[in-house]
Formats: sequence, structure tokens, C-alpha cells
Amino acid sequence: MLTRLSAVVVLAMAVLTGTASAVPPPPPNPSDGEISASRAEADAKAARVGELTGKLTQAESRLQELLDDVSYKRELANKARVDLETAISEAEAARREASAARVQADAAAKAVEESRRALDEFAAASYAQGSTVGSFSAYFGAKSPEDLLARAQLLEAVSASGLNQLEQVTRDQGTAANLNAAARAAVQKADAKQAAADEAKKVADQAQQVAAEAHTAQAAATAQLQSDKDAVEHELTAARGEVNGLEAQRRQYDQWVEDKKREDEENARRAAAAAAAAQAAVPARPIAAPSGSRVQTVIDRALAQRGVIYAWGGGNYDGPTYGVRDGGVADSYGDYRKIGFDCSGLMMYAFAGVGIYLPHYSGYQYNSGPKVPLSQMAPGDMIFWGPGGGTHVALYLGGGMMVEAPHSGATVRISPVRYGGIMPYVTRML
Repeated sequence: MLTRLSAVVVLAMAVLTGTASAVPPPPPNPSDGEISASRAEADAKAARVGELTGKLTQAESRLQELLDDVSYKRELANKARVDLETAISEAEAARREASAARVQADAAAKAVEESRRALDEFAAASYAQGSTVGSFSAYFGAKSPEDLLARAQLLEAVSASGLNQLEQVTRDQGTAANLNAAARAAVQKADAKQAAADEAKKVADQAQQVAAEAHTAQAAATAQLQSDKDAVEHELTAARGEVNGLEAQRRQYDQWVEDKKREDEENARRAAAAAAAAQAAVPARPIAAPSGSRVQTVIDRALAQRGVIYAWGGGNYDGPTYGVRDGGVADSYGDYRKIGFDCSGLMMYAFAGVGIYLPHYSGYQYNSGPKVPLSQMAPGDMIFWGPGGGTHVALYLGGGMMVEAPHSGATVRISPVRYGGIMPYVTRML
């Protein structure tokens, strides 16, 4: 480990030394008129570089804002996709219940009809035996108390033998009809929810498309500004090359010192990044969780996916899957043709190893467990960015490091925790 880091430092020092030796010598001393003319030209170029630098800084800031917005809109599209699947499942269940209720109501109606037919047969048989009661209407047409009593006795016999069953079946039919009506109402409600979820998905997809188009347009504008700045910087270098004399040489030297400072800072940054990469290549040991624990299982599953390609919409409880189209940035990288993870898909796979099954949307994952202040986060906690945690999610490893599926074009990797736009709480599932 020390040897590898030392090699990185030596390499960085070699880069710095090589850059310093490439600085050109001072130019010769021209006339005052030539110095003034070349200085005026160089000053004009420098002012233009400063102007373009300011615009480029603003453009890059706006580009990052739009990229964050794309990430947020893509996760909202994930949410809409999950909600639509849930609504479809509820609608299908409601239709099955309605179908069962209709079968029950039809069976009850058939039983009632059979009981009524048996009752009519009983009444007809009674009439054939000499009774004056040929139907239920005769009960109400009795002409004497004796006749009324005879008909009442017959109806009592009929009730004892058939009407009890008839009343029970009728009650069953009423119950089934109520169930059928309730099931129909449930179907209507489920269909309405499905329609609303489908509309929400369309709106989310459209918003995602608009955000992606805005990001693409801003990227083109930023690239043009960078090209303009590079061209003017080249002209500035040429103009300054014409500036002669001690005063001109001093100004060139001051500019060289500023450039050298920026270059040294960039080389130091690259050396630090190389050192971090070399350290990440060695099995990480900042994790406090004991070997074999649930926390360690989650972390090990996430770390085992290092190097797997990012694919928006990709990943589930079993591992990486094909990504899905987003109509913008992810499509431009061909994510739908790749097998990999997005940020929330990686969390699904990591926690499934301990029987925790998270939804495929970082905003839902943020609310899936207890919240812990960011200052108290521990290995195995989920870290979130963006409104409601809906922009990005990563798994904390300890020691200020995390594992994440960052964005299209990248792979699952270990990174230092980024605090820009981070949520003030982490979610602790274990």
C-alpha cells in the first residue's frame, strides 16, 4: 500500500517538474512603441479571457444544476413507474373480486328461482287435492273465516317446508348483490387510480424529457464557450509572446506564476485522486461492522458490484439488469442496452441480502426506515441528496467514504462523501 502511494506521489512530482521545465525563456527587449502596442493587444485578449471565464463558470454551474434536475426528474419517473405498477395490481385484484361476487350473486339468484318453482309446484299439488288455495293470491281472497283458516293452514305448511329456505336464499342473494355492488365500486376506484397513475407517469416522463433537452442545450452552449475561451487563450499566449522588455517580461512572469499555481493545484488534485484510487484498490478497512454481521453483508454486496456499469432504471433484488429509456441523457449513453445498476437499484440489491426489499425510487428509500442526523451516520446507512432524497442515494462505508452508482457513463465505485445538496439525515435500516 505504501509503495503504491509513494509511486503516485513520485509520478505527480515528475509531472510538476516536467511542466516547469517547459516554460519558455524571456523574449528580447523591443522598442517602447512595440511594447505599448503588444501590451495593449495582450490586455485586450486578457480582458476577453476574463469575460469568457466568468461566462464559462456560470454556464458550468447552470449545467450542474440542470444535471441535478435531470437526476431528480428521472427518479420521479421511477416513482411514477412504481406507482403505476401498484395501481395496475390493485385494479386487477378488484376485478377478480368483482368477478367472484358476480358468480356468487348468479348462484344465489338461481337457487331462489328453483325454490320459487318448488313452491309453485307445492301449491298446484295442494289445489289438486281439493284445497281451495291455488296460489298465494287466494290467501287474500277468502270469503269466510273457515276459508281463511284453511288457507292460512296451507300457507303455514308451505312456510314450514319451503319458505324458510326461500328466505335464507333471498338473504344470501341480497348479501351477494351488496358484495357485487361493493366490488364494482372497488373496480371503479381502482380504475380511477390506475388512470391517475398512468397520467402521472406521462407527466413525469414529459418533465424528464424537458429537463434532458434543457441539459443537452446547455451542454452545447457550455462546450461552445469553452471552445471560444480556448481560442482566445491561444491568441492571448501569442500576443504575450510579442511583449518584450523587462516590464513586459515581468508581466509575463507574473502571469506564468499564476498559471503555474493553477497547474500545481491541478497536479496536486490529480495526485490526491490517484492516491485515493490506489488506496481504494486495496480491500477497504474503514468499516466498523464486524465480519458476518447484517451491516457487513449489505456493504459486501454493494462493494462486490464495483466496476459494474451504470444503467438508469437498472438493478433489482437479484443483481444488475438492463436499463430503461429516459428520453435524454441516459439514452445518449445507451443505458437501455447496458446491464447494470442505477443508484436506487444498487441499494435494492445490497439490502436484499438481509431480507430488506426496498422500492426502486430513492425518494421512497429515504422514507423506508428511521432517520439519523448526518453527523451520526455509521457504516450501512443510506445517504441521500436532493429534495426528499429524490436525486441520488449512496451507501456509507465509514471513514468519510461511500459506495454508489453515480451517473450514466460511470461505474459502481467508492467515493468520498459529497456534501453539496446532501440531506441532513441518513436512513438507517439495520
